[in-house]
Amino acid sequence: MEEKTFRDLGLSEELLAALDKKGYAYPTRVQQEAIAPLMDWKDVIAKAPTGTGKTFAFGIPMISHIDAESDDLQGLILAPTRELAIQICEELRGLLAYYKNIRVAVVYGGQKIDVQIKNLKRKPQIVVATPGRLMDHYNRHTLRFDKIQTVILDEADRMLDMGFFKDVTRILDKIKNRRNMGLFSATISQEVMTVSWMYQRDEVEITVPADVENKPDIDQYSVTVPALEKEAAVLRLLRLFGFERVIIFCNTKHMCQRLCDDLKRAGVEADCLHGDIKQSVREKTMQTFRQGKLPVLVATDVASRGIDVDDVDCVINYDIPEENEYYIHRIGRTGRAKKKGVSYAIVGSFPEKAKLDEIAKYSHFQIQPMKLTENGLEKEEVRQPVIKKRFR
Repeated sequence: MEEKTFRDLGLSEELLAALDKKGYAYPTRVQQEAIAPLMDWKDVIAKAPTGTGKTFAFGIPMISHIDAESDDLQGLILAPTRELAIQICEELRGLLAYYKNIRVAVVYGGQKIDVQIKNLKRKPQIVVATPGRLMDHYNRHTLRFDKIQTVILDEADRMLDMGFFKDVTRILDKIKNRRNMGLFSATISQEVMTVSWMYQRDEVEITVPADVENKPDIDQYSVTVPALEKEAAVLRLLRLFGFERVIIFCNTKHMCQRLCDDLKRAGVEADCLHGDIKQSVREKTMQTFRQGKLPVLVATDVASRGIDVDDVDCVINYDIPEENEYYIHRIGRTGRAKKKGVSYAIVGSFPEKAKLDEIAKYSHFQIQPMKLTENGLEKEEVRQPVIKKRFR
């Protein structure tokens, strides 16, 4: 496919200026393939891996279609989790940097409804929402669906898998004047196909394989240390490389909190995200991390769902994840938007090494073993097994 610039896609000067400010000149493959049909009011069903720029792929056409002179709600984006909804809203606000009269609001469960009602009174033309809270606002008549032109379902597979099928179809049934609809998903599940069949017409199908072009460019390393020295190894890595933005993953809430507290005591500017932390505190922590004011974020897998920050320097797996997919999801937080990333897995026991070997085999990743020495990190020579030849 011929590589186009964003200017080649016929975008407004305001959008081009916002993209230029963010340092983006070339669209990713999903953006290149999805923007044009969505701009032409066509339905789109797109399967693309995480980290390939799906938000801009639907956000740019939606913003292009908004009538800024009208106060009507014209664009709706549904997301499965509040963290993702907040993230999408932030990214859209970045794209709207040079627009004066286009407003975007986010509504989700877990935040006081009065705050959201106040935001909706400002008449946003775009709303990002989780399905349950959106229906709550609809029933309270704090927003209307009759002027919505474009509906986007982001991470549609996860949303429908999480039991939102009835909520989503109820919402879509109420949007009578929709002109087009986009389904964006990492996998196309049976539920996604059903929603497409029910609500889309002559849809443009886009499939972006997880190939070399869009696979994150991540150097992956493992560091084996005695179990009681894992924390010291993390501190060594942080001080050795001076990363500006790091995410450290733990398997449990308890370990996440403990590691965060220990890192703070060691003088590291760190904070944590896990299920026991109040939503308002999680949002504040996430905001600080996105703004680059927090260098180290310690998180569990559950809390990591909304971490879509384009310039995470490094991911450290303090615990080896229990599921193969979790590893892929974790390290995918770095190496985004065509930037290079690095990940370290801290291995403290034989079962952890066996699990990491299984992950490498499952995902076809090359994970280079390293060892911590007085001089820093050095490659660990992997001994090849001696194959005895049998003479006949």
